Amino acid sequence: MIPSHVPTALLLLLYFGALFFLFLYGMNCYIMIFLHRRGKHRNLRQDDEVWKAWQATEHQHPQVTVQLPIYNEQYVIQRLIETVARLDYPKDQLEIQVLDDSTDGTTAIATPLIDHYRRAGFDITLLHRTNRTGYKAGALKEGLEIARGEFIAIFDADFMPDPDFLLRTLPFFQDPGIAMVQARWGHINRDYSLLTLAQSFGIDGHFWVEQAARCWSGLFMNFNGTAGVWRRKAIDDAGGWQADTLTEDLDLSYRAQLKGWRMKFLPDVVCPAEVPVQIAAAKSQQHRWAKGSIQTAIKLVPRILKAEIPLFTKYQAVFHLTNYMVHPLMLVVALSSPLLLWFDGFLSLREHLLAAAAVFSVATFGPSSMYLYAQKHLYPDWKRRLRYFPSLLVFGTGVALNNTKAILEAFFRIDGAFVRTPKFGIEKGSDTWVDKRYRPPIPWLSLLEALLALYCIYGVYLFIERGTHLVDPFLLLYAAGFATVASMSLWETLRSAVVTPKATRDPREVDEEVEGHVVKLFEEGQHMTTAAVPLERGPMA
Repeated sequence: MIPSHVPTALLLLLYFGALFFLFLYGMNCYIMIFLHRRGKHRNLRQDDEVWKAWQATEHQHPQVTVQLPIYNEQYVIQRLIETVARLDYPKDQLEIQVLDDSTDGTTAIATPLIDHYRRAGFDITLLHRTNRTGYKAGALKEGLEIARGEFIAIFDADFMPDPDFLLRTLPFFQDPGIAMVQARWGHINRDYSLLTLAQSFGIDGHFWVEQAARCWSGLFMNFNGTAGVWRRKAIDDAGGWQADTLTEDLDLSYRAQLKGWRMKFLPDVVCPAEVPVQIAAAKSQQHRWAKGSIQTAIKLVPRILKAEIPLFTKYQAVFHLTNYMVHPLMLVVALSSPLLLWFDGFLSLREHLLAAAAVFSVATFGPSSMYLYAQKHLYPDWKRRLRYFPSLLVFGTGVALNNTKAILEAFFRIDGAFVRTPKFGIEKGSDTWVDKRYRPPIPWLSLLEALLALYCIYGVYLFIERGTHLVDPFLLLYAAGFATVASMSLWETLRSAVVTPKATRDPREVDEEVEGHVVKLFEEGQHMTTAAVPLERGPMA
């Protein structure tokens, strides 16, 4: 027979163990801020020197292959191809591969576009697969087998590289040890809704602080799957694209760095992209990233620990790969807090641990501090958006169950399809996804999220009912997060159920539109220049 105090002891161990690891992950955000501040001015100055030296010297333009992996992107495929066709680079040194796995009308829209640009002198091909073997990694791998480029640029369907993208990234490959150059993601629809604002806060924090800090400090960093350029030799040397994780970009990045290659991040080179406008899309993206990162950790952490690299580099690599573990840790705290209130000594124990609780609270604000730090340095009007910052906290806690499910699938090696993030060509406030084809799935998980919200509210009630002033603010946040994410998911499903999608565009319309567009491009002479365009620094301090 198990003594009655044993379950309580185990619950306390889980509760304070989760808090301890949340403390470590939270404190690591302050480490990232410190490393960023320490290296910012020196490294940005060095980047400027590389660009100026590149412009001032005669050089050959290397062969570049641009890969565009797409799957059912009928609302953005035209925008993507037209944007890539505007890249300011010699056409005889530029190859464009449209890696199309689509099963909807995307291929019918892309085909006339590609035909027009090919007749206009572009080396552009459509590689349409009838299966999704290996998903995105499989498409990139098959395209690479016939690619001619010494360097491989990759853009997802929702990205819009500026014309000077290649001219601003390629100079850094003069260093023969550089495997990949990553640009910072921008946002073409950041202010569309509270959801897009919340995601943009998180993306800015990751790129402006984490990616820069890791790059500048010689730590392992990752290719973000798009808006970057790879050295073909480094891809081959690292073992090529592999489809045994859902984050093929993270996997290849770490394998390349374990082989001795280095990565470069350019915070001043911004590639605008469309932020997901559906909560269902945002959750599926988070699910894929969480599951894939843990799959990569399971695959590579043993090799990292055995590698001949500094101990601090190993520590940071493990924390980087396992960062999504904060979500199951948050879930443990949310689930255990109300249960522990039935333990008579819990409240008195918390009162005796107020000093420790204060330290934990400081660490809890680590991620928020990092995201706010990024906003302050990136946008002159950052204070105007501060009132919307709680949306990030609500979204971040609300996806805890969604991401915990993903992590459990990774640990138990449960296979699943690569779920694409639908894009709708949303660029301005009047655009809408409701009448478009891609429907959000039935959010069965949201029923559990709603129950978790009620459970957390019950925990708050217990605090009040026990007559204590120590009402847990985190339970309030968890309740708000789960309730918001669940209600948004259900509302999206209801909205899409009562609206009939509009018909997709007739490919003949696209054909006529592109014909005029290609003529205009040549009239403006946009593709005749081979000189680097003037470089301007972005809006950061």
